[in-house]
Amino acid sequence: MAREQERIGQFLDYLAVERGLARNTLDSYGRDLRDFAAFCARTGTEATRTGIAAYLVALQRLGRSPATISRRLAALRAFFRFLAGDKPDMDDPTAALASPRARRRLPRVLAIDDVAALLERPGEGSAAALRDRAMLEILYATGVRVSELCGLDLDSVDFEQACLRCMGKGSKERIVPVGEVARHWLLRYLAEARHRLVHDADEPALFVNLRGHRLSRQGFWKILKKHGLAAAIDKPLTPHVLRHSFATHLLEAGADLRAVQEMLGHSDISTTQVYTHLSQGRLREVYRSAHPRAT
Repeated sequence: MAREQERIGQFLDYLAVERGLARNTLDSYGRDLRDFAAFCARTGTEATRTGIAAYLVALQRLGRSPATISRRLAALRAFFRFLAGDKPDMDDPTAALASPRARRRLPRVLAIDDVAALLERPGEGSAAALRDRAMLEILYATGVRVSELCGLDLDSVDFEQACLRCMGKGSKERIVPVGEVARHWLLRYLAEARHRLVHDADEPALFVNLRGHRLSRQGFWKILKKHGLAAAIDKPLTPHVLRHSFATHLLEAGADLRAVQEMLGHSDISTTQVYTHLSQGRLREVYRSAHPRAT
């Protein structure tokens, strides 16, 4: 087991140094590979094609989703490619294994009225309230991921150009425009609230918690859940729901798919195209309600 853990550690170091993968991605690889190693130790299974197939079947019996099983298999593929290194003749035990087909789910989105109710909920009566309003406005205005939001620094925002610079997956940097409303609330937060929360003048984080340190993803989730309940939003609410809403509302208003792809930081446009299904549904509703011969 110690030998396997050492190899997993070497693989994660390779992904971090050579491929520059983000910490969240590295953690995911590590969990998946350690889970397989634990399965082998528990059942006496070897890392062969048969053993990996048995592991995938065990995951299925445990009720793991096709997406989760596919991710575990992808982690194992990458790991064995790394172990092969300069040995092209080395047998890859994952070569003949097919990933289960995952049904692509349409992302959940909020109606525009629900978004407005959520964004207005924090109010402006305290430093924390102004911070929360600025964060929610930025999240919906830019469609950034929650990790990207929490990773923003003071110098990440260019107020003159009305844009922000964020670090996405794979340490890829991108520039995203910021709307006037979000810009207004961000300026208010910086002018009236942030200095009341920060205790260290050298703190670089744009958004901080009540102790004056960089806000964590978990901290933001709690803030979002609180305001979602207060706004009486009865749909499941996560930071990604606001990201989905950002993309869907842009496409419904006629935004170019390539532009939305760029703003979201998707490397493959097929990932962005899932939002067109939602916007097309909205178009059908408009058609049925407006065209004299639609029904």
